[in-house]
Amino acid sequence: MNAPKEQQRRCWWYGLDLIITSEAREAVEYALMEAGALGTETEEGDHGLLRVTAYFDNVPERERVRMELQEALRIYSLPSSSVRDMSVREVADQDWLGEWKKSWQPVVVGERFIIAPPWSEIRNALDLVVIRIEPGMAFGTGTHETTRLCLAAIEKHFDGGSFLDVGTGTGILAIAAAKLFPEARVEACDTDAEAIGIAEENAQLNGLADIFFRVGSVEEGTASADCVCANLTADTITQILPKLIGATCGRLILSGILDTQRDTVLTRLQELGVSEAPEVIGEGEWVCIVV
Repeated sequence: MNAPKEQQRRCWWYGLDLIITSEAREAVEYALMEAGALGTETEEGDHGLLRVTAYFDNVPERERVRMELQEALRIYSLPSSSVRDMSVREVADQDWLGEWKKSWQPVVVGERFIIAPPWSEIRNALDLVVIRIEPGMAFGTGTHETTRLCLAAIEKHFDGGSFLDVGTGTGILAIAAAKLFPEARVEACDTDAEAIGIAEENAQLNGLADIFFRVGSVEEGTASADCVCANLTADTITQILPKLIGATCGRLILSGILDTQRDTVLTRLQELGVSEAPEVIGEGEWVCIVV
């Protein structure tokens, strides 16, 4: 469940229910937040499908929702049939924030990270690196496969020095790099100014003041980094791949790639002269490519 944007109490909300395929979950949740949802909740449905409920403080504009869904499915290279049904209903008031908090518990990722909400108590963490995340509207709470894949790759391949996180979202990957190596130079960017604000808040929550966050993307002339991480979409990655390679003087970590899109990205790497055999790791229907 994604966090509500506010805690205002009222007599009712409007729930927009959608039946979707499992691979469309992230795209649909993103589209609903872009359409003005205060929060989303996802549960298992019949026949391997998912039921996603988005909560609005006013009757949702169906046309706007359809447009946002169409664009998100295009970005994620998913068919329109990924969304099977859509309906609106009134929902009696509940403490959605409280329900959401109960649904998100600390999660161990890889061998060294534990991702936790600010309100949870962590006991016996031992040598684990604790990362506190307040997700807000941005993705990257450690629960999605692409985030876990990137964290595992950072744990394995980042040895300190400099780190660039392209499309930082909640800032979780930049925070992980900074916590692993406190002396590292860590930079993070995102084209969404609101995401940058959330990432900065999360960095402060983790006691990190030296991460450089900026609105934007990787550009020609961007200072090179020992490790560059881009957890985006396959479409976006293939478009900016020359700039990502140009900004990398060590390891390049790419994720947000469906297994069905793996060959497209690998082919693009070959076209750009990357001769080293990439490492491909997967979880579920998602892959992470490291070169």
